[in-house]
Amino acid sequence: MIKQTQKKLIPVIKSNLGGWLLMLPGLILFSFYLWYPLLTTAFNSFFVIEGVKRGAFSGFKNYIEVFKTPIFKDAFFNTLEYTFWSLIIGFLVPIIMALILSEVIHFKGFFRLSLYFPSIVPGIAAVLLWKFLYNPSSGGVLNSILALFNLKPSLWLDDPNIAIPLVVLTMTWRGAGATMLIYLAALQSLDSAYYEVARLDGANAFKRIIHITLPHLSSTIKMLLVLQIISVFQVFYEPWVMTSSTNKSTISLMLLNYNFYFIEMNGQGKSSALAVMIAAFLVLFTFIYNKLSNKDGRKPIREKSK
Repeated sequence: MIKQTQKKLIPVIKSNLGGWLLMLPGLILFSFYLWYPLLTTAFNSFFVIEGVKRGAFSGFKNYIEVFKTPIFKDAFFNTLEYTFWSLIIGFLVPIIMALILSEVIHFKGFFRLSLYFPSIVPGIAAVLLWKFLYNPSSGGVLNSILALFNLKPSLWLDDPNIAIPLVVLTMTWRGAGATMLIYLAALQSLDSAYYEVARLDGANAFKRIIHITLPHLSSTIKMLLVLQIISVFQVFYEPWVMTSSTNKSTISLMLLNYNFYFIEMNGQGKSSALAVMIAAFLVLFTFIYNKLSNKDGRKPIREKSK
């Protein structure tokens, strides 16, 4: 049995040896920079970590302590709120921008560059810019505009009821242009003959969007929906810079993870446990999405990328 397997494998290895050698440096770097830290973090989550040293085996103690942390509940629901507002504000904006831009005939390159420009701005610079705009003092930019219309000044980021939507608005401003280009590329692959036939049948612009454009974009929309949820679930530096890492109204799970590792004494074990929990949640979410896609007769994400 073993000899037969070797006889089958050896020709396969020989025929693909060049390809394997070409992939080897990438596989080594990928394993070193991604899989090694990932597995080490998962391993450390079951131990007491003192500084950089791994101590005694603690089982699920780190996980239990994470759940017992008073601010964990706030961080979890805030993260869900970030995700909710990102779908309300940030998910539809790039689609609308792409639909409008696809209909533009003149100066399309100018508008495309203008809308993409915020994505070129470094993330920290964009966050500091919007933090300046959200200045809650009477001399702040946005409050000065409100004063022109005899409106009361707002606390902006200091108001816990609107702090998260404002952070999401900042993220949308910076990221919508890049996402718009993906939708725009998908729209350009659509055969214009469909629109011409629809026009001959008397379909107006709204019906063309509903019956031609959106079905064509559906696979792109579903893929970017999952990627956006995964990305927003890991929101970190935006609320950190715009508010603080300990602000109860804006703290996210990743910020709580930062606090465990860098602020709390000997909290590295809890940080590892929380990182594993976030990763497990996102893997579970992607798995459920793939299952639902299969059940609905659609191809899963991994097959769409092939």
